[in-house]
Amino acid sequence: MSAPFPPYRKPVPWRTILAVLLVVLATAFTVVTLQRLGRIITWFVVAAFFAAILTPAVDFLERKVRMPRVLATLIVFLLGLAAMAAMLYSFIRPLVDQAYEFSDNLPKYVEEAKAGQGPVGGLVERYDLDTYVERNQEKLRATVTGAGGPAAKFASSIFSTLAAVVTILVLTFLLLLEGPKVIDGLLRLIPPRHRDRVRRVARDSNRAITGYMFGNLAISVIAGVATYLVLWPLGVPFRGVLALWVAFADLIPLVGATLGAVVVSAVAFLDSPRTGIIVVIFFVIYQQFENHVLQVSIMSRTVDLNPLAVLASVLVGVELFGILGALLAIPAGGVLQVVCRDIYDTNLGMLKDEPTIGVDEVPISEVQRDEAAEAATAAVEGEGDPPALGGPPPLPGPAAGM
Repeated sequence: MSAPFPPYRKPVPWRTILAVLLVVLATAFTVVTLQRLGRIITWFVVAAFFAAILTPAVDFLERKVRMPRVLATLIVFLLGLAAMAAMLYSFIRPLVDQAYEFSDNLPKYVEEAKAGQGPVGGLVERYDLDTYVERNQEKLRATVTGAGGPAAKFASSIFSTLAAVVTILVLTFLLLLEGPKVIDGLLRLIPPRHRDRVRRVARDSNRAITGYMFGNLAISVIAGVATYLVLWPLGVPFRGVLALWVAFADLIPLVGATLGAVVVSAVAFLDSPRTGIIVVIFFVIYQQFENHVLQVSIMSRTVDLNPLAVLASVLVGVELFGILGALLAIPAGGVLQVVCRDIYDTNLGMLKDEPTIGVDEVPISEVQRDEAAEAATAAVEGEGDPPALGGPPPLPGPAAGM
């Protein structure tokens, strides 16, 4: 018996092949474009984050105080700049003062080091650093001479950072000023039946971002103040700078508190082993208090994310945007949580907009309208009394479905 003929396969149309090729090329072009525009996209994301934080204050001045949008934006923007400048000044000024103090006392430190006295002298004598310096003078001199290249790169990076900061500030101001117009324009592109839902999700997302930011700032301030109060009676040097470092590091999710504690504990151990042990004990106790009391009481009403979701958000943020991504990871996770919860509530877990009756799920308003029409017809024909005004007619026998 001969083998059956293979089934006939219809050839793929050329239009389908061309459409697939165009989709592949468009996807590749989009990926390359996003990679090239990665820096600009990052600036927009950061500016949008700051604008979301400052928008409630601008809206308050515009609606409650009756200020023009331009004036309200300018006031809030300048206040935000002043607060940021104050924080940077409080962090940089102690470093500058300590650097001047170190330069003034440098001859004294050198003499103590040569004599094997003081903390520097103890390190020199313990690790025999003077012998190492004598043996490697040529290498050290060459290293110092070749430091011009890294210094030029460092100056270039500072210039790029300043340009990025200025750009982000301008974008933040423009987003604050034109935010309502941009949002209204985007809402017009959405079908009318979905506008209220999108507006609600955007409002909840903004609350998640602002709530997280203010909650995290409060926790960071508490950490910095507590650190200073512990270091002050112990006489640890640079305690003001160290407390500010703890406050800034605590802004980084998950690992920030540990980074701050490690640096402060190292400086405390250089002062004395006893001081270092006390500081380590303080940080162990304080971090337990922060994780189980402060985080729960402050963050529970803002961004309540699962620890696994927090870790995943931070890892993705660090991989995409570095330290900046770590700072923005949890707010982004909060926004994603708001969107996912709205999708679930709308499509799966939310009650119907209107109760229904029967297997056919007829809306109750239609049933009540039909019952009222039937009762009115019966009243006109003399078969019954008209329904009483002020309330809906009684429901039929089947229970209302939800």
